[in-house]
Amino acid sequence: MTQIHPTAIVDHGAQLGQGVEIGPFCTVGPKVQLGDGVRLVSHVVIDGATKVGAGTEIYPFAVLGGAPQHLAHKGENTRLVIGERNIIREHATMHAGTVGGGGVTTVGSDSLYMVGAHVAHDCMVGDRVTFANGATLGGHVVIGDFVFMGGLCAVHQFTRIGRYSFVGGGGVVTKDVIPYGSVWGNHAHLEGLNLVGLKRRGFTREAINALRAAYRLLFADEGTFQERLDDVAETHAGTPEVMEIVSFIRADANRPLCLPEREV
Repeated sequence: MTQIHPTAIVDHGAQLGQGVEIGPFCTVGPKVQLGDGVRLVSHVVIDGATKVGAGTEIYPFAVLGGAPQHLAHKGENTRLVIGERNIIREHATMHAGTVGGGGVTTVGSDSLYMVGAHVAHDCMVGDRVTFANGATLGGHVVIGDFVFMGGLCAVHQFTRIGRYSFVGGGGVVTKDVIPYGSVWGNHAHLEGLNLVGLKRRGFTREAINALRAAYRLLFADEGTFQERLDDVAETHAGTPEVMEIVSFIRADANRPLCLPEREV
């Protein structure tokens, strides 16, 4: 049974699934869709054309679906789509898309967004990610599955963060981060592979060893980067994890690649 606290303001146009709980002093706009079992603890604002997937829990003072922080936005009907079973903690913000960026901000499922996390307009965020306190995305950022964003880190507009990678606390990321990579610093540089994350996620020793060998070859001193990339693709053609890095680097990109600061 849906439960709405008497102090909450829920527009008649909002679509509420089964078992939705809306706590004290929440505001839910007319174009909002809340899936089954969504829980708004208290003082939550959900506005715009926003869809929240089933089982998501949203904590006080989170604001979802607000207009993008973009001067070109003139009130167009853009959207925010949030997946299922997320935990969105206090003061987190996620904004709708812009017409120029495709019109939709997409957030995946089964993720944790800690206090003050921010997802800007037109971002595409994968599943099972963790945003620590204050982690912030500029517009049009792409975040792969299983990424961990450290506290107070910031990602530049149009940057890609590959799957299973790790961004250290306070890092300022202005360049693309390869899948399985670990970056630190201001501005962030590639520190190595996210070995802790790979072990926690159950990657085999063989896959990790192949990634380490490919990493050393890719960022060695000999030859050009393109030659080393081709060598990695040939040597590790049978390792899907390594080929994911190769495909990531070869794909069209708006930002340069984040590289190691020192020899590997």
